[in-house]
Amino acid sequence: MAETTYTPPKVWTWDKESGGRFASINRPIAGATHDAELPVGEHPLQLYSLATPNGVKVTVLLEELLEAGVVEAEYDAYLINIGQGDQFGSGFVAINPNSKIPALVDRSTPTPTRVFESGAILLYLAEKFGKFLPTDESLRAECLSWLFWQMGSAPYLGGGFGHFYAYAPEKFEYPINRYAMEVKRQTDVLDQRLADNAFLCGDEYTIADIANYAWSGALVLHNIYGAAEFLDVASYTNVVRWAEAIEARPAVQRGRRVNRAGGNPETRVVERHSASDFDPK
Repeated sequence: MAETTYTPPKVWTWDKESGGRFASINRPIAGATHDAELPVGEHPLQLYSLATPNGVKVTVLLEELLEAGVVEAEYDAYLINIGQGDQFGSGFVAINPNSKIPALVDRSTPTPTRVFESGAILLYLAEKFGKFLPTDESLRAECLSWLFWQMGSAPYLGGGFGHFYAYAPEKFEYPINRYAMEVKRQTDVLDQRLADNAFLCGDEYTIADIANYAWSGALVLHNIYGAAEFLDVASYTNVVRWAEAIEARPAVQRGRRVNRAGGNPETRVVERHSASDFDPK
């Protein structure tokens, strides 16, 4: 398909007919579209999410905390179906004005504490429970650097490459090449770091690994966007080794199942309220 030059208008206006897989839920304004209260379970930690990479980050950490014996990390997890616009309900917008999953409410504090943005939730929980965040000053800085590196990198893989390669109504060479190059560069950054380190901060498994695994693990292990061959993800052998080691952890396997809207009904846990929700039905 021949590409044409687009001349931007002097003032951009919203074209509701722009198309694409997520056209029906994207809009240039914030705020609620409808009234909808959120359910509240019995545990202090209430999570409202979906098992996208950003959502998986939080459920994996919560399951890792429980695996480590932190009973205070028990949580209720409710599905927010972004395809149906649940993220624009008034209750969810009150927790996250940006209308993106995941969002957390901690009711163990004197007044309920809302936390939104997946990286902020990981840091909040790691600090609250004193787990998966190094206490050594230099290692802590290394951990936070890789955590925020991932937060800044994910849009290139998801909203950039994933959108133009898999979801855009038309395929154009320039944006696909531009974002494929950046995804490969970022994956090479991880691959070089992991060549001499078991985890991103050395020998210690941290929230930096959890955050990066959620996206890069999906890339190299689960053919996200159907692009495994196109991006030659198998060539990043250090990332593959690291992702496989993380995915073998029982807590990670549980966390990946929580708030999953599709797939095998026998393995997904649409809502999570206790460990028994993972038992075979």
